Amino acid sequence: MQFLQTTMIRVAYAILLLLAVLVLNFSLMHLAPGDVADTISQSMGGADEEILNEIRRDYGLDRPFIVQLGTYIGKVLSFDLGYSFFYNQPVTKLILERLPATLLLVFSAQLLALVVGVVLGVYSARKPNGIVSHFVTLFALFGYSAPVFWTGILLLIGFSLHIQWFPVAGMRDVTIEGGFWIHFMDVARHLVLPMITLASIFFALYSRLARATMMETLGSDYVRTAKAKGLTNRQVVYKHALKNSLSPVITLAGLQFSAVVSGAVLVEAVFSWPGLGTLAFQSIIARDTPTILGILFFSALVVIVGNLLTDFALRLVDPRVGGKK
Repeated sequence: MQFLQTTMIRVAYAILLLLAVLVLNFSLMHLAPGDVADTISQSMGGADEEILNEIRRDYGLDRPFIVQLGTYIGKVLSFDLGYSFFYNQPVTKLILERLPATLLLVFSAQLLALVVGVVLGVYSARKPNGIVSHFVTLFALFGYSAPVFWTGILLLIGFSLHIQWFPVAGMRDVTIEGGFWIHFMDVARHLVLPMITLASIFFALYSRLARATMMETLGSDYVRTAKAKGLTNRQVVYKHALKNSLSPVITLAGLQFSAVVSGAVLVEAVFSWPGLGTLAFQSIIARDTPTILGILFFSALVVIVGNLLTDFALRLVDPRVGGKK
């Protein structure tokens, strides 16, 4: 009962936060210089003031700010994110077409970073003065300090241009014909380098945190008791200590989810990955305000939902979280 009540409260907070993000994004875009009419007139080679005013009336830009904001929020609540004047398509359709590619990249990079980071962190914690531990430390320092776009360019030069193991850009090869598994392997080959690039910075965070929490857990009283009962080192580490040391890592993964989504923009630009990042980049250049607002809304939605799921996962891993004191 308490879990259900806490969940409902968190969902309510998430809805309020999403509404605040909508208002903030719309206000910032409204304060930015220029509007849709200016962009359309530039693409037409220029227009007089009468045509500009007519364009603004068509898009409702001549109304007071509070009226525009209320209209926009009402449309968003009815799942209408507006119409892209640059792509000549509904924004919702554009986002839904690009969203799967971004979610594939983000979730695969997050999963890879978590698995590899936790495994390296736990292994180095078991032998804190070993070669593997020092390697993990150097690897974490490199991954955290290197800009994500620079890492992507290095991987492109090394594994796409010189060794030619992976494709240079895109998500799939349109010339390939075949069944499901052929196309699946083609997408997987295109995904490898962007996934590693996006996950590189989070390897460092998760491995260092997993190492620190595991070393602290291995020094606790209940672990010493488990060893005294005759349990093997593997049983102590993976059956008792690992579960309790995962809570901080899962919490950090939820907090870093927004960084993963924002980092995907740079990665998609480097690898020409057809996701929301590429769409956002093109929309900013074209000053396509409805599309930009729609992408910001979806990004906030993904981050908020990701944080909620992280909180639920944390409660499953450690039932003490959110329990009665």
